[in-house]
Amino acid sequence: MRIVVIGATGNVGTALLRRLHAAEEVSAITGVSRRGPERGGEPYDGVEWHRIDVSDPTSGPALERVLSGADAVVHLAWIIRPNRDEQLLERTNLEGSRRVFEAAAAAGVPHLVVASSIGAYGRPDATPPGSERADESFPRHGAPTSHYGRQKSAVERILDDVAAAHPEMVVSRLRPGLIFQAEAAPEIRDYFLGALVPRTLLRALPLLRLPVLPWPAGIVTQAVHADDIADAYWRVLRGRAAGAFNVAAEPPLSPQSVGRLVGARRWLPIPVPVVRALVAVTYRLRLQPTDPGWVDMAAVTPVMATDRIRALGWSPQHSSIDTLRELVARLGARGGLGNALHRSRSPLE
Repeated sequence: MRIVVIGATGNVGTALLRRLHAAEEVSAITGVSRRGPERGGEPYDGVEWHRIDVSDPTSGPALERVLSGADAVVHLAWIIRPNRDEQLLERTNLEGSRRVFEAAAAAGVPHLVVASSIGAYGRPDATPPGSERADESFPRHGAPTSHYGRQKSAVERILDDVAAAHPEMVVSRLRPGLIFQAEAAPEIRDYFLGALVPRTLLRALPLLRLPVLPWPAGIVTQAVHADDIADAYWRVLRGRAAGAFNVAAEPPLSPQSVGRLVGARRWLPIPVPVVRALVAVTYRLRLQPTDPGWVDMAAVTPVMATDRIRALGWSPQHSSIDTLRELVARLGARGGLGNALHRSRSPLE
C-alpha cells in the first residue's frame, strides 16, 4: 500500500508515521506538509516529502500529482493559530480541506480518510449533550461560538458533498477526543497556557497533590494517546472501512477520574459561565492564548461511544488517565516535536 499523509508533521501525523512504518502492508509513505520536517530521524526517515501549502488556491494540481497512484490519503492538515484571524483559518481548514478532497477524487484515490473531531458535535440549539453516550449519529453542528467547532462541522458537510458526488471513493472520518503524547506537551502548554504559568511551576505538577480539585460544573471530556489514534487510523486504512468513527480511551476525564490523578478527595464545581468569563478576560488581555469558544465547545460536546472503531479490533494501549499523566509530566519541558507544531495545532490534531 502507498499511503499519503497530509499534515504529516503534527501531533497525530508523527504518530501515524510511526504506525505506518511498523505495518508490513505499507510499501511507501508520502508526507505532505507546508514546511516539511525540521529534522531527520524517526519517524521522518523513509518518507517521500512534498512541501505543499493546501491553503494556496493554486495547490490543487500539485496535490493531484502527489496523490496520483496512492492507495489511500489521510488528511490531517489543520491550523488553529492565529485564532483571532478566522479568515486565515478558513483558508487552510475549509478551503484547503475542500482542495484536498477534490484532488483525491480527481486523482482516483480509492480511499479518503479525514481527521474530524469530537468538536464537530453539538445540537443546533447548543443545548448540553445529556448523560447518554453518543454514537456517530449525534448532531454535528459544533459550538456556534467556537471557530474550531464551526469549522470542523463545516468540513464534515463539505466531505458529505464530496462523498455523494464520488460514490466510487471510500470515505472515512475519525472523531477523536483530546489527543496527547509526551513529545507534544511543550506545544500543548504553549497553546493552552502561553506564558501565563511559568515552566518551573509546571515542572512541579507531577508531584502536586490537591486537597480539592476545581472543575467546570457538568463538563466531562475524553482523551486518547497519539499512538492509539494512529492505530485507529491504521485499522480504518487496512480494512478500508467507510463512515465515521468515534475514538477515545477510557475513562472519560471527569472531576472524579482526574481527581484521583492529583490526589484530590473532593472537587469544587465551578459554574461554566464563571469559567468562561475568566477565560474571556484573560484572553482579551492577552494573558493566555485560549479563546472562550473552547469552553463553549466543551459544554456542548457529548461523551462518545466507541463501539464502531472497537469493532475493527481497536483497543487503546493507554488509558486516558495514563495519557494525561504522561502529558503532565512533560508540560514544563523544553523542546517538543521536531516540527514544533509551528504553534498552530491543538491537542485535537
